[in-house]
Amino acid sequence: MSAMIEVQSLSKRFGAFTAVDNISFSVQTGEVFAFLGPNGAGKTTTIKMLTTLLQPSGGTILLDGLDPQRRQREARQRFGIVFQDPSLESELTAAENMELHGVLYHMPRKLRLERTERLLRMFELWERRKEPVKRFSGGMKRRLEIARGLLHTPRILFLDEPTLGLDPQSRNQLWTHVKALNQEEHVTVFLTTHYMEEAERVAERIAVIDHGKIVALGSPQELKQNTGTGSLEQAFLALTGTTIRDESAGAADQLRQFARMWRR
Repeated sequence: MSAMIEVQSLSKRFGAFTAVDNISFSVQTGEVFAFLGPNGAGKTTTIKMLTTLLQPSGGTILLDGLDPQRRQREARQRFGIVFQDPSLESELTAAENMELHGVLYHMPRKLRLERTERLLRMFELWERRKEPVKRFSGGMKRRLEIARGLLHTPRILFLDEPTLGLDPQSRNQLWTHVKALNQEEHVTVFLTTHYMEEAERVAERIAVIDHGKIVALGSPQELKQNTGTGSLEQAFLALTGTTIRDESAGAADQLRQFARMWRR
C-alpha cells in the first residue's frame, strides 16, 4: 500500500518558538489516521501546513505525491477539510451549500448533482435538502459539512474535531457514515479528536504529538501495550501528562484563511 501523506522532518518556527519540531510520519492510502495531542501541542500548526495554510520552516510534505507548497491548486483538489468551527451558510439550504462548494471546485454541473444526491442520501440528509441549514440540529450540520467536504471526490479528508459538542448518538452515526465512505471510496481520513474512545474505535493508527514532537506512533493496541495501560485515554495521559493546556487558535480562522488563499 502506498503512502497518501508523507511528512519528513517537518518543522515550524514562529520567531524563537518552535511549534512543530522535526516530525516525520506517513499515512497510507485508504487509512484512517488519528493525530492526537493536548491543546497547544502542535496539531493545528501541522494541519495548517498539510493544507497549505502555513509555509513550513523546514522539511517536506507530499500529498498524493504532490508538494502542496509548490503545486497548491492541484494539492487542494486532492483533499477536503472539515474544521472544528461551523462553516456552513446557515441561510442557504443543504443543497445550496453543496452547490456552492461544487462551483468553487469547478465541478461540472451533472457531476455536482450526482455527487450531491449520493452524499446527501448516504448521510441521511436527502429528504431535508431544501431546508435552510439554520433549522438543522448540530449533528445534521456536521454530517452536511462532511458531505460537502467529500463532494469534489477528494483522496484525503481532514477532520479537525468533527464531533465536538455532539451527543453520543450523533457521534456514533457520523463515524458510521465516514467509515462506510472510507471503505467504499477508499478515502484517506486524517482526523483529530479529544474523544479517546472515538479514536480507538475508528483509527487504524495514531500519532501522539506533544510540545511539537511526535512522542508515539502505532495502532491503539500498540500504544496501550507500550505504555502498560488498559485504555487509549490512559495511554494518552501516560505519554503527555495530566497538566491542563491552554486552548490553541480557533479553527474558524483557519477556514477563512483557506478560503482567501483558494480564491487567489
